[in-house]
Amino acid sequence: MQGCDGSVLLDDTPTFTGEKTAAPNNNSLRGFDVIDNIKAQIEGICPQVVSCADILAVAARDSVVALGGPTWVVQLGRQDSTTASLDAANNDIPAPTLDLSDLTKSFSNKGLTATDMIALSGAHTIGQARCVNFRNRIYTETNIETSLATSLKSNCPNMTGDNNISPLDVSTPYLFDNFYYKNLLNKKGVLHSDQQLFNGGSADSQSTTYSSNMATFFTDFSAAMVKMSNISPLTGSSGQIRKNCRKLIITNYILCVQALGL
Repeated sequence: MQGCDGSVLLDDTPTFTGEKTAAPNNNSLRGFDVIDNIKAQIEGICPQVVSCADILAVAARDSVVALGGPTWVVQLGRQDSTTASLDAANNDIPAPTLDLSDLTKSFSNKGLTATDMIALSGAHTIGQARCVNFRNRIYTETNIETSLATSLKSNCPNMTGDNNISPLDVSTPYLFDNFYYKNLLNKKGVLHSDQQLFNGGSADSQSTTYSSNMATFFTDFSAAMVKMSNISPLTGSSGQIRKNCRKLIITNYILCVQALGL
């Protein structure tokens, strides 16, 4: 996860290790076929004009809108990365076990504020979580609503089923709304890191506001998405525009870099 450069889309090869097998992504990040289909259609009309990185940014916005969420202006012109970093993906993506202070620090390291972090976490109003990422919470933590813990345990045994999935928003899992925050106020955060946003700390006030005012959440989420989509983009001649989002366009320069192991 080097930034908004499409690095996560690259497949592993015998001479290249991408980011898809990083712990936060493996068996979790999905939908690559959707990006492939979009890219194929665009390439049929405008070959090597629209980058995979831009496609990801637009698809993120449009998927939120399709599920009832807000819209925002997506700035375009990104290039695709010619590299990827397994280590960065493993180390920079906030873990579901983080406490509030570490969540805030993780986002701050990328130039995002605590307000941005709390708003962006609302993306968990959609999506699924793997059992391995919430098992400890449902079996050992006390700040979780009893019926939710019982329900999650039915799909997440204590010792098996790491890849079993459950919605991050147990109330309205297929709508982009503010029920993620309503759930937190009722101790129904699925991940430890989710419930940290309403657990007697500095995030409580903002989460409470979002739980009762969806318009404010939407405004803050849109602004934070614009900021996040501008984290370390490649522009100009810094990258390339791939023909296939899973594969690099191999040049002599890239061949030399790979041969040298750089």
